[in-house]
Amino acid sequence: MKTVVFPGSFDPFTLGHADLVERALRIFDRVIIAVGYNVDKQSWIPVDERVRAVQELYLEESRVKVMSYNNLTVDFAKENNAGFILRGVRTMQDYEYERQMADINSMLDGIETVVLFTDNTLSGISSSMVRELHHFGRDIAQFLPEGLKYNI
Repeated sequence: MKTVVFPGSFDPFTLGHADLVERALRIFDRVIIAVGYNVDKQSWIPVDERVRAVQELYLEESRVKVMSYNNLTVDFAKENNAGFILRGVRTMQDYEYERQMADINSMLDGIETVVLFTDNTLSGISSSMVRELHHFGRDIAQFLPEGLKYNI
C-alpha cells in the first residue's frame, strides 16, 4: 500500500489543500493529512479543531486519515509506514524551500518527497491570506472547501 503524508499547519485548510489531497488520491492508496504544531507561527484555529474539521470533511473518504503530530515529518511518516511526503508548490520561493526539505528528508530516512504544483486557479490562495481576510472582517467561504466547518 502506497501511503503519503501531507503535512502542514492547515490554519485553515483551503481549497488549494483540498485540491492536492484529491490529486494525491489518484496516485496513492492512502493520504494522511498531518496537522502539525508550528512553533514559528501563532495559530488562529487550535490544532484539535483543525483536525476535527478536516476529519469531518473527509468522513466519506476511507483512504484519507487526519492526524496531528508534533515531531519531525520524516519521523511521523516512518511511524505511519508512509514512504512519501506530499508538498504543494505555488511559487519559485516555495520550490526552493521544498527542494531543500526534500533533500534533508531523503538523507535522514530515504523518504521521497512528491511535489505537486498548485492549480493555477488556486495558486493565490494561502492560509495566511485567508487569515488576514478574516481578521479584517471579509467573508472567506470562497477560499475554503464546501462543508468545512470550524467551531471557532
